[in-house]
Amino acid sequence: MRRFILKIVLSFFLGLGSSVQALDLHSNQAILIDMMTNTVLFEKNSDQKVYPSSMTKMMTVYLAFEDLKAGRLDPEQTFVISKEAWKKEGSKTFIDVGSSVRVIDLLRGVIVQSGNDAAIALAEGIGGTEASFAERMTKKAHDLGAVNTTFKNASGWPDPEHLSTVRDLAIIAESTIRDFPEYYKLYGEREFTYNNIHQMNRNPLLYANYGADGLKTGHTDLGGYGVAASTVQDGRRLVLVINGAPGVKERAEDAKALAQWGYTYFATPLLYKVGDVVEKADVWMGTEPTVAVTVTENLHVTLPRQSLKDLKVEVTYKNPIPAPIKIGETVGKILISAPGLEPREVELVAAHAVDRAGFLKRIRDSFYYLLWGHN
Repeated sequence: MRRFILKIVLSFFLGLGSSVQALDLHSNQAILIDMMTNTVLFEKNSDQKVYPSSMTKMMTVYLAFEDLKAGRLDPEQTFVISKEAWKKEGSKTFIDVGSSVRVIDLLRGVIVQSGNDAAIALAEGIGGTEASFAERMTKKAHDLGAVNTTFKNASGWPDPEHLSTVRDLAIIAESTIRDFPEYYKLYGEREFTYNNIHQMNRNPLLYANYGADGLKTGHTDLGGYGVAASTVQDGRRLVLVINGAPGVKERAEDAKALAQWGYTYFATPLLYKVGDVVEKADVWMGTEPTVAVTVTENLHVTLPRQSLKDLKVEVTYKNPIPAPIKIGETVGKILISAPGLEPREVELVAAHAVDRAGFLKRIRDSFYYLLWGHN
């Protein structure tokens, strides 16, 4: 087994190193995740069950996106607005009872205006009833990994059994971004006019210089003020969810503070790209003397900037590797460690195939190996 330490050059990031400062928030619950590596950078009561308010609508929209992508739903398709949807109180898109409204307008009503009426109209149009749609919402949330969530309606209207956590809401947000890039752009729209009523998106980060492109605010007396948001800077995406802020001002302050804190004190450098040759390993009795080993996906790590100088990458593999070797075959692993980083293992695979050598070459290789320890 061969083991060796690689020195990773991260001079750009090293120049930005600084100690991680404490973060004090107004919100009762919060979580901040680097989506590229799914690393939690900050959390506060992240698994505490809360009333998710209108952040619920992310799941309503997720199911609509899912049906659009599968071809079960069309953006130009219309739903007839029921009395139940029309009369719902709270934030509204102001759709008229008995009118036929396009799916795309209902989606904008939910996403931009946080319309409870539009959310119920979508739920009824897709699921038949809001109750049956809410059951599908809960099941899909659990399928995504948001297992501490129960939805009882499509809008986030207060219900003692309608509960989630900021971690679960972050999972739903990440899943939306990852699964529906073609539709996710709707979350970045700042305004929408329907029925001659113009409304602005309530997401405070959309109006700040943070690279925000979503997602959803929420507020009820029981849940307080919250927001699920995502920002992108230099190709690096952070997802944050806060809840239980005492007011609109504090919600905006906490969201901005979390995003700035994540970009300032943490880095996510690229260690290897797919196809990069990590090492050329000796081959035992093969048609080629060595095989290039690589990673199967771009390898990033997220850690405090101050820890980058202590990043250690250790490569291990059996040496020599016996032929035949198939392309993509696992032949070793990379061990990554640093202060503030959970130790991580990544598989190394063969970048190309190597066939088993013929009889005479195998005899010669055996002889060489006995004499000199290599082919």
